[in-house]
Amino acid sequence: MTKLADLSPQHFDWQVTDRIATIRLIRPERKNPLTFESYAELRDTFRALVYADDVDVVIFGSNGGNFCSGGDVHEIIGPLVGMQMKELLAFTRMTGDLVKAMIGCGKPIIAAVDGVCVGAGAIIAMASDLRLATPSAKCGFLFTRVGLAGCDMGACAMLPRIIGQGRAAELLYTGRSMSAEEGLNWGFWNALHDPDALEDAARALAQRLADGPTFAHSITKTQLNQEWNMGLEQAIEAEAQAQAICMQTADFERAYRAFVAKDKPNFEGN
Repeated sequence: MTKLADLSPQHFDWQVTDRIATIRLIRPERKNPLTFESYAELRDTFRALVYADDVDVVIFGSNGGNFCSGGDVHEIIGPLVGMQMKELLAFTRMTGDLVKAMIGCGKPIIAAVDGVCVGAGAIIAMASDLRLATPSAKCGFLFTRVGLAGCDMGACAMLPRIIGQGRAAELLYTGRSMSAEEGLNWGFWNALHDPDALEDAARALAQRLADGPTFAHSITKTQLNQEWNMGLEQAIEAEAQAQAICMQTADFERAYRAFVAKDKPNFEGN
C-alpha cells in the first residue's frame, strides 16, 4: 500500500489529518483556475489514492472565498486555440481521466464549495460523492459560453443523474450559473452552510465517514458508480456479492459485538 500523508504536490495544497485529506487549489487571487500541470497532478493523486492506506476520506475545499474558476484562460484556453486535433484530444482525455480517477479512487470525496465553481470546477464538484456549499456559491457548466459543447468530462452522463434531465439540459445548453438555492432544491448540494461554518461542516461529515466502516464505504462507492450500467437483476446480484465480502470483515463482527454489548462500535476499516 501507499502512504500519501506526506505528499508534497506542486500545484495544489494537500493536508492530511486524522486520515482525512484536504485539497485546495492555490491561486486564490485568480479564483483558483486549473492549469495543464494541476490537472495532471490531481489526476495522478486521485489515481494513487486507491492504493493509499493512510487516507480514508477526501475534502476538496475552497480557497480565498472561491472553489475553482475552471481552466485558466491564458495558460489553457489560449494554448488550446493553437493546437492540432491530436494534441487537443490528448488534453480532453486527460481532463476526463481526472473524473475517472475521482470515481475510481475508492475514497468518499466531499466538495466544500464557496463562491465561484464553474467550468472544470463545476465538474470536480459534480464528480465528488457529497457536495456542501455556501449560499453565495455559483456553479456553472459554462462550456457553451466559450464556444464548446456542454458534454465535457462526463457532464452529460452525470449531471442528469444528479438533478434530472431537463434541469441538466438547461444548464448545459445555456451555460448559466445555478444558484445555491436551486442547487439545494435540485439535489446537487447536500446542504448549505454559512461561509464561516462550511469547513467545519465538511470536516464533521468527513470525520463521520472516516470513523465508519471505511472498507465498506469503498464498496458503496464502487457500487454507486458501477450500477449505472447494470440492469436491476445484475445490480441485485452485484450487491449480494458486495455484502458477502463486507460480511467477512472484522468491522461487521465489531458492529455485532458492540450491538450485543449495547455499545458503540469502533470501526477499523478491515
